[in-house]
Amino acid sequence: MTAPLVSVDGIARHYAMRRGLLGRPVEIRAVDGVSFTLSAGETLGIVGESGSGKSTTGRVVLGLEPADAGSVAFDGAAMPAAGTATWRRQRARMQMIFQDPLGALDRRLPIAPQVREPLDIHEIGDEKARAARVADLLDRVGLSADHGRRFPHELSGGQRQRAVLARALATKPDFLVCDEPISALDVSIQAQVVNLLVDLQADLGLAMLFISHDLRVVRQVSRRVAVMYLGRIVEEGDADDLFARPVHPYTRALVSAAPTPGRRMADRVVLVGDPPDPADRPSGCAFHPRCPMAMSRCREVEPRLTEVAPGRRAACLLVDAAAAEPREGAR
Repeated sequence: MTAPLVSVDGIARHYAMRRGLLGRPVEIRAVDGVSFTLSAGETLGIVGESGSGKSTTGRVVLGLEPADAGSVAFDGAAMPAAGTATWRRQRARMQMIFQDPLGALDRRLPIAPQVREPLDIHEIGDEKARAARVADLLDRVGLSADHGRRFPHELSGGQRQRAVLARALATKPDFLVCDEPISALDVSIQAQVVNLLVDLQADLGLAMLFISHDLRVVRQVSRRVAVMYLGRIVEEGDADDLFARPVHPYTRALVSAAPTPGRRMADRVVLVGDPPDPADRPSGCAFHPRCPMAMSRCREVEPRLTEVAPGRRAACLLVDAAAAEPREGAR
């Protein structure tokens, strides 16, 4: 088998938060022991509610934030320390598409110089080659030379996100982290950007970590999906299989909430309450306060992410490892 392009092993990212002016610092585990691999040309989708640690995971994988535990390897080599020359060279092969395209662009500069900026930073090509590369990138993402002369506020939301994508592709990266790349766009534009990402991945062989709360989009673009809850992966597997036969109760609730033609909304699994405070994590399974199938044991034992079927992992005490089906449970 081909070695994975990206290997993430037990990464954690913790923050200290003070409650009140004189309160004692409290540790928040935004990401807590996340592991996965990603092959060249593959897309792994990460889904979950707000505050589940999806975006922080992407930033740690890229080295934009340090990991407090665990490790990240890219193309067989450990991630170098952020800010070093080696890290900057490697970052040319790893890029990020941010959620807010207007916030990701410099409002004082036209689009073309911003697309060219990574080429200048990494000293790729001469003046003529850089100009040709910018023109090709704008054309590849569906923008014209006239768009390149405009400022960010003169473009629509979809055009700005295309410009951000062009800039991310400037250095010919092997790996893209897409952090909610369409959530700030109108529904009519979202499909265009998603189709563009799918086409570019097929043409360029990109590996992508696609972070989103929109399950329909994740299913469209991803080969595998990881479901996160309170900083941890609670289920991971093939996208089609996971959406057709979710194992973890939390995944079942997410899948049931996604509108599907021909399915009654009466079948939806409604979760009670909000996600717990990360600074006051519940004992045992973190999902048990909201789980409709929780047992008393769920309050005491923390489930581990284990293989419950070929290509499927889940962290739930209710799952039968042989049948990959939840057992009956009650509070």
